[in-house]
Amino acid sequence: MTGFVVDRDEARRALQGLRSTDGAAAEAYARAVWSVLVEPGDGAAGELIAAHGAAGALHVATSAQDEEVRLARARWLPRLRPEAIDAVLDAARRASASLIVPGDDQWPERLDDLGVHAPVALWRRGGGVTSDRPTVALVGARASTAYGEGVAADLAADLSASGAVIVSGAAYGIDGAAHRAALSTGGMTVAFLAGGVDRAYPRGHESLLTRIASTGAVWSETPCGAAPTKWRFLARNRLIAAMADAVVVVEAGWRSGSLNTAAHAASLGRALGAVPGPVTSAASAGCHRILRDYGGACVTSAADVLEMLGRGAREPERLTDRTDDTTRVCDALSPRSPRSTAEVARRSGLSVAETGAVLGFAELEGRARRDDDGLWMAMHSRPE
Repeated sequence: MTGFVVDRDEARRALQGLRSTDGAAAEAYARAVWSVLVEPGDGAAGELIAAHGAAGALHVATSAQDEEVRLARARWLPRLRPEAIDAVLDAARRASASLIVPGDDQWPERLDDLGVHAPVALWRRGGGVTSDRPTVALVGARASTAYGEGVAADLAADLSASGAVIVSGAAYGIDGAAHRAALSTGGMTVAFLAGGVDRAYPRGHESLLTRIASTGAVWSETPCGAAPTKWRFLARNRLIAAMADAVVVVEAGWRSGSLNTAAHAASLGRALGAVPGPVTSAASAGCHRILRDYGGACVTSAADVLEMLGRGAREPERLTDRTDDTTRVCDALSPRSPRSTAEVARRSGLSVAETGAVLGFAELEGRARRDDDGLWMAMHSRPE
């Protein structure tokens, strides 16, 4: 057991909504609480909720007698603070964000294919139920070329005109080009964010996100007020892949994060394709990797994508998700503000013991350092 001790009175206050409601309302409130406690894709939380229900799982998680969830509890309980839960609910009300939980009519059932790694809940701005329409994810590099953005726009416009929903991540580059083109045709487009739906990210896409919400939907599994981090961007990619019937990587470098989305698409059995680029272009090296090594369909037009919707993807051979706990811990560090191991654990969603071990490795790698008081800082500023 780690050194963290649960304040029982504070935990009871944080869970008071479970006592004041029952049935479906209590489950929804419990899932809102879980969205505060866990990082995206927490399989231990998913298994516990599947076994006990969201409300029952909270009681198990706060029970000191249950050894089964001892290690996971050490990750979750530092975030079980009434003020944090109240702040999320208040922020959601201010942003007119809805809480959508499994079993709701508007829950995207495709996400259930993620199993225990499915979101415990989703926060949404806008509306737009897309379960009865073909859905295509168009993803790619932020540092895109004019060629890539032009192809993304053409694909999104033509697919939208055919009735398909366009899914992407609202980033600069390929994502933004796809969203804008879909909107220009009067089509529906959906964005998944790595932070709260009340925080426009990137800031330059605030008006674009408002337009997406007005006709489609802006989704996130992280609660309102949550900041996007490298880990959350990578975890968000699995939602983009799961939401889609087909995933097309329009332009991506050899180590682009879009390959992470492609890996999730292949593991879920979604159709996977990539747009070829000039053989001399580093911006298309990742797409060529998908085509050559992983059986992706060659996409040159919307007709190719529509053909993809009729077939699944080949199981990937080596395309794997290489994210790890070090990313989460380094995201929780600041180059200016020293933080204790317990504070880094709370921000990263790991236990204090896990965080301490990862910080030790990060220090050896030159990614973290301790000050004279033993507090931790990042060695370099995090990239935007």
